[in-house]
Amino acid sequence: MADLFDKIANDPVLMAARMGREQGIYPYFKPLSETEGAEVVIDGRRLIMIGSNNYLGLTTHPRVRRAAIEAIERYGTSCTGSRFLNGTLELHKELERRLARFLGKEAALIFGTGYQANLGAITALMGKDEIAVADREIHASLVDAIKMAGCQLKRFRHNDMNDLERVLRECGDAPKMIIVDGVYSMGGDLADLPQIVTLAKRYGARLFVDDAHGLGVMGEGGRGTHFHFGCVDDVDLIMGTFSKSFASLGGVVAGDCDVIDYIQHHARSLIFSASMPPANVATVLACLDIIEEDPSYVQRVHVQSAKVREGLRRMGYDCGQSVTPIVPVYIKNEMHTVFTWKALFDNGVYTNPVLPPAVPPSKSLLRTSYMATHTDEQIETVLRVFEHVGQLTGLLQPVVA
Repeated sequence: MADLFDKIANDPVLMAARMGREQGIYPYFKPLSETEGAEVVIDGRRLIMIGSNNYLGLTTHPRVRRAAIEAIERYGTSCTGSRFLNGTLELHKELERRLARFLGKEAALIFGTGYQANLGAITALMGKDEIAVADREIHASLVDAIKMAGCQLKRFRHNDMNDLERVLRECGDAPKMIIVDGVYSMGGDLADLPQIVTLAKRYGARLFVDDAHGLGVMGEGGRGTHFHFGCVDDVDLIMGTFSKSFASLGGVVAGDCDVIDYIQHHARSLIFSASMPPANVATVLACLDIIEEDPSYVQRVHVQSAKVREGLRRMGYDCGQSVTPIVPVYIKNEMHTVFTWKALFDNGVYTNPVLPPAVPPSKSLLRTSYMATHTDEQIETVLRVFEHVGQLTGLLQPVVA
């Protein structure tokens, strides 16, 4: 009789993980003993962190810490219930009002995580008679949401507007929604929202933008990719997360009042999950205050990431189409990617190796990302280490004196 666990013994992912651990090159699940944003301590060693989504560096801001502590002192650690029943505080409603205004929409709804926000919105709105028209590089949570919704899925080549139009034409008159990321989390490039909006109107499609990596980073005051492109009213639903620029945990979906009201009465990931803890809500509110009062955080993260992107390209690294604080370094070969990660790690720089299936075959990369709080000295060190490691590993041609 077959055993459910039989597959575990020969699972290729586990086999590769065990081999990596034995060879000392396993790059995942590394515990941090200290983290002060731009630097971390691992196994007693201090490293410059360029693998975080803490784009504005607000996780350790004194006002943010104080807001979280005060919320715990007033409300305790949890609401112990869903938003639908006993888990809604006035604090939740205040955050939703603030976020709706920040995102340029009539209403907003917050969830326990960004993953739940995508699941809730898509499964509430989409069904077997509708079509999701999705970029091939959308986040995994959106792919899962579409599968759970039971709707049809049609994908178009990444940021290829001709292919998007082909797919939309094939959909005919069926109800449909175009689903894209605002900022793509691996490549650091942007969705072509102006062209997507034009096609959405031409073919009668709604538009959902997952701006998890754009919220707090792109557009005027960090209000998102839809602000960056000046198409705020043309994006039907904008989604964001708080686990990146907003130094917390949770997610938000914003749009027209009727649509948000519909989602909050049909989203199972909202109705059947506990609400965001008070400390997390207060953290986001404090971050909003800081971002709205001081635009230099949003400005500086672009300045610092541009220094690295331009420096790496001058050395000869392939950084793709990045125009954001996410700067990929394409190594392409899987083992070379892991060895390069290890060399950088050994030289005091923390990056994220990304291998298939998270990226297509022969597209393995080091995902690097930058913070407003990275100092000029830290940025210079990162570039110096990349040059040294590139020559050490043969990725870059050695400089002839």
